[in-house]
Amino acid sequence: MMQASKKIPFDDPMVLNGVRALYVFSNLLIVGVYLYVRAQIKKKRADMTVIKYVEPAPMGSSEEPKSVTTTIHAYDLQQLQGLFKAQLMGVGMMAVMHLYFKYTNPLLIQSLIPVKSAFEGNLVKVHLLGKPATGDLKRPWKQSGGLMGAMQGGEIKTDKKSIEQAERAGRGGAKEE
Repeated sequence: MMQASKKIPFDDPMVLNGVRALYVFSNLLIVGVYLYVRAQIKKKRADMTVIKYVEPAPMGSSEEPKSVTTTIHAYDLQQLQGLFKAQLMGVGMMAVMHLYFKYTNPLLIQSLIPVKSAFEGNLVKVHLLGKPATGDLKRPWKQSGGLMGAMQGGEIKTDKKSIEQAERAGRGGAKEE
């Protein structure tokens, strides 16, 4: 994509405005998909199945892992809120890069990659594409890889021993509603 974006004549105002329009359209598409997923989650409000897991301590901290008890409905809404925040952060970074530093090549790349990532997300797979929440799609979902996943700490644990150990440690055990 970087090589292809170098061949595009961003000097031409028509081309630049077209790429800007593509960027805006792709972000509106993602927001539309997330709003639809939110509506589907709200519609399935009766899904109050309780899930327990151990959330890892943030990287670099001396805190203990935290035990979390929540419902599938609340968990999905929390994950969706995280997706909205990540999308907003990406738009903010792109705005600074494009408006302040005058970079234009990332506009094209950031018009395509986030759309692909949105449709590969677990929430979209379950609530929009209708895949059953089994196997890799069973909640709680594994943290995404990469820099942000590494900064969160380790992986989420769902085994009974880890949950009991975290509940006894005293940091967790509070039920989120």
